[in-house]
Amino acid sequence: MINIPGIQNSPSNNFFLIAGPCVVENEKMPLEIAHRINEICQRLEIPYIFKASYRKANRSRLDSFSGIGDQLALDLIRGVKDSLGIPVLTDVHSAEEATMAAAYVDVLQIPAFLCRQTDLLVAAAKTGKYVNIKKGQFLSAEAMRFAVDKVKESGNDQIILTERGTTFGYQDLVVDYRGIPKMQEFQVPVVLDCTHSLQQPNQSAGVTGGQPALIETIAKAGIAVGANGLFIETHPDTANALSDGANMLPLDKLEGLLEKLVKIRKAIS
Repeated sequence: MINIPGIQNSPSNNFFLIAGPCVVENEKMPLEIAHRINEICQRLEIPYIFKASYRKANRSRLDSFSGIGDQLALDLIRGVKDSLGIPVLTDVHSAEEATMAAAYVDVLQIPAFLCRQTDLLVAAAKTGKYVNIKKGQFLSAEAMRFAVDKVKESGNDQIILTERGTTFGYQDLVVDYRGIPKMQEFQVPVVLDCTHSLQQPNQSAGVTGGQPALIETIAKAGIAVGANGLFIETHPDTANALSDGANMLPLDKLEGLLEKLVKIRKAIS
């Protein structure tokens, strides 16, 4: 499935999980959230990658929270890896950021809006790290072949693709589950982003909306069609989260959801 240092593929052929807060908000939250998720994943034999953005570059408004400082946030993300012995992931937005962040994380994530940016893909590939490319909301699953080719032709075949919904009108997204097996044809693991797929962008208030009540539905469907992994942003207090609170799963609901998903995975294996 994947061969990231620190992650062990489950003996039960489980899906893997990429999960954590949208962005590092303070010095305590990364390790606290990662520790809780890691406990759950160890019990359920789910391979786990901690996720947190060190900075949010794509915000609707200038006054939206973007981060606590790049260096401090990256240090905290690497601290999760060092403390728990698990792989960690963060987003990058430019070739320079890819080179910098690679010193701290195991997986570099390419945001959906940037999945066609050649310089960014090539720079991420050349770090030798795993590259998780989110499918653009404006692209077909088939078109992601070219993003995969850019990374492979740059000398890196450690690639993950993530489905995160397709633009449907101006303020909604839909998930075309046919895209999961289609992208798996590129011989890479495919992840379903269960939280961003439920975004409702371009709201009049300048803050992206969401439908978190449907996270369980989206996740179950993703496992049923054979997704290799799931991406879930989670937070202990979603109402007061500083970014994407409208889409995140409350942390206290994660364990129950994962228990259900493990049962579905076993049923279809």
